Amino acid sequence: MLTTLKTAYSDTRAADLAWALGREPLPALATLDLELTGVKLQLRLLGASHQVLVEEERGLCSETVACIPGSRTPLPLGVAKRIGDWEYEFAARVEVLAPGSFAGRAQELLALVSDHPQGLVGVFPGSPYAFTAMLAQCHEGQVHWRTWHAYPQDGQLVATRTKVGVRMLARTNIGRV
Repeated sequence: MLTTLKTAYSDTRAADLAWALGREPLPALATLDLELTGVKLQLRLLGASHQVLVEEERGLCSETVACIPGSRTPLPLGVAKRIGDWEYEFAARVEVLAPGSFAGRAQELLALVSDHPQGLVGVFPGSPYAFTAMLAQCHEGQVHWRTWHAYPQDGQLVATRTKVGVRMLARTNIGRV
């Protein structure tokens, strides 16, 4: 789903992004509600980037990647955590692209995500390449999502990848010879 966001572009530098787990839902400019193999997922576009809420019978998990005033947790390259019964993995990278390469990559991502039934893209006013895009999928019982935060003025594209699943207990082969 593609939407034009009616707000000022407030996270104007990749370096301003922060990461947080467990935040309460923040005001969203656009949302997409999904259900993937019994897990409820809400993709949320914020004026300052994104938030994902995951709800399953065992609990709730939230991820926020945004310009969060007063936050002291910068965007990490990677995180792996246990949250109750959940296993959470997060990775981020910043790509710096030349102007022509940036426009091509932006067009590719906008086409991929806006036409996907589990995708949400918000384009900010002022540039067709100033956007936040989110795409969710389910694979082997785990929920995955990817996000892209585009900063055309600097030729920067921040890509994140998250995987959340219920922790599986190790199985033993009792009685096997």
